[in-house]
Amino acid sequence: MANDAFSISATLSGISEIRAGHPFRGSVPEVVNGSVSVIQIKDVDWAGSVKWEGLTKTRLEGRKEPDWIKSGDILFVARGTKIVAAYVDEVPVPCVCSQYFYLLRIKSERVLPEFVAWQINQHPAQTYLVKSAEGSAQVSVRRSMLEDLSIVIPPINQQRIIVELAKTASREREIFEALIINREQELRVIAKKLLEPTVAER
Repeated sequence: MANDAFSISATLSGISEIRAGHPFRGSVPEVVNGSVSVIQIKDVDWAGSVKWEGLTKTRLEGRKEPDWIKSGDILFVARGTKIVAAYVDEVPVPCVCSQYFYLLRIKSERVLPEFVAWQINQHPAQTYLVKSAEGSAQVSVRRSMLEDLSIVIPPINQQRIIVELAKTASREREIFEALIINREQELRVIAKKLLEPTVAER
């Protein structure tokens, strides 16, 4: 680690345990009454949020205890069209992540996992990961590249401030997006009332 008066710089592997997702063989087998939910790439959006309501249910085989997703974990999408980290705040159901994720667990109490997830999703880290990734349209990030990612760690109070700012920005984005959707729906209703009679007369 290198440090100055304000921050510490470390590799991602230096501050976290990095594990592979659950080793499913191919696609996740769906079991309607399965006791385990699986987080797949489709369940994480571009903002790094997990869409819990759409998880596939399955049944896990084998005697080895799986790496259950826990509160405070970071899920890193390692393959596909989006390279994004998702911070897990609460886990509403017993679940694992698929083989296309890396599961990150922060080892130090001086590092907030939500801050690390935020930093991974910012331009400097994204630039490094995209350049290091294999493939073009469907990229793949090797574990060694993720391990070597440089993370800047400011004092924990500053981490908290940044996390709160990011949460505020996310809430504001959701509000604006909802307003846009509502306005578009209003315009569709107006267009239907105004234009459909005209079209029918032709």
